[in-house]
Amino acid sequence: MASHRKPRQHPLTGATARTAAGLALAGAATATVLDGSAQAAPHPTPSQLRTRIDRYYQEAEAATERYNGAKEKADRAESTLEGLQDEAARRTARLNTARNALGSVATAQYREGSLPTSVRLLMSASPEQYLERASMSDRAGVRRSIAVTRYRDELRDVEQVRTTAGGRLAELRREKATLARHKRAVESKLTEARKILERLPEEHRAAVARGDAAPQAAPAGGVTSAVPAALHTGGSVVGGAAQAPTQRAARAVAYAYSALGKPYVWGATGPSAFDCSGLTQAAWRAAGVSLPRTTYTQINAGRRISRGALAPGDLVFFYSGVSHVGIYVGGGRMIHAPHPGAPVRIAPVDEMPFAGASRPA
Repeated sequence: MASHRKPRQHPLTGATARTAAGLALAGAATATVLDGSAQAAPHPTPSQLRTRIDRYYQEAEAATERYNGAKEKADRAESTLEGLQDEAARRTARLNTARNALGSVATAQYREGSLPTSVRLLMSASPEQYLERASMSDRAGVRRSIAVTRYRDELRDVEQVRTTAGGRLAELRREKATLARHKRAVESKLTEARKILERLPEEHRAAVARGDAAPQAAPAGGVTSAVPAALHTGGSVVGGAAQAPTQRAARAVAYAYSALGKPYVWGATGPSAFDCSGLTQAAWRAAGVSLPRTTYTQINAGRRISRGALAPGDLVFFYSGVSHVGIYVGGGRMIHAPHPGAPVRIAPVDEMPFAGASRPA
């Protein structure tokens, strides 16, 4: 009877089971692909890629403004350090002069010896000459006292200047480290933007090259630019400048028009290239007004105004972090330096999220 039983079927275990399961899954996956039912991850659309590029450019510009602020501090610390080093050299020279004078007085005292006054008077062949020398010695004592005081003062001043210079040197090193960190951040964001830019169709790359942050919207309320067409190509600025409320504002606007077409270079302040705050700083410098270097300091440099009160020459700021700035030219338009690869151009103010405006004095 036992000889007629069927052999018992043992379940798959261990490595054999895992192998079988893997083959089964692979077969199922292959069948699914052959059936056409698998859905590959969708490729991002050009608009989505543009959004990413805009985000990287915005982040790069925020890092650029931090870089500009750190560079301004580093330049200031370096200039102060150089002044302190010059002052330390001058004071050290005076200290050496005081030390030499003190040494001369000490040498003269040594030569005179230290005999008591009564003994020297008795031993003197001529008491009159001795008294005369004694009077001179008294005067020398006064000079010695003055020399000692002067030496102490010069030594204290030199030590103070050197201590201050040491503090400035430490500050400069910190600012340069910050500068390098922000520079790496800018370059990283721009590298990412360039990688995505290479994936865009030609027409979208051209839009980015023009500096279009997004599909261009019409100015608020359908208002068209009051600036003559010649001004859009960097021509005569008389028409645009006439709208400015002051002569200084007119000169700033004129400078902005003269910069049209010049390249964006992060950290640049002109005259051949600009970043956004470098352009506005240069424009108002041409008008005789000194603006701070960064967007987040420029917004507080003048009188804050509402969007509805904008006039040519006003500074217009964008994004919640106040990381971009342009110069208003009228008609709902501004001139700004958009981003690397895009030249200085005219654009609608409502092209980017508005953050505020100020009017330099």
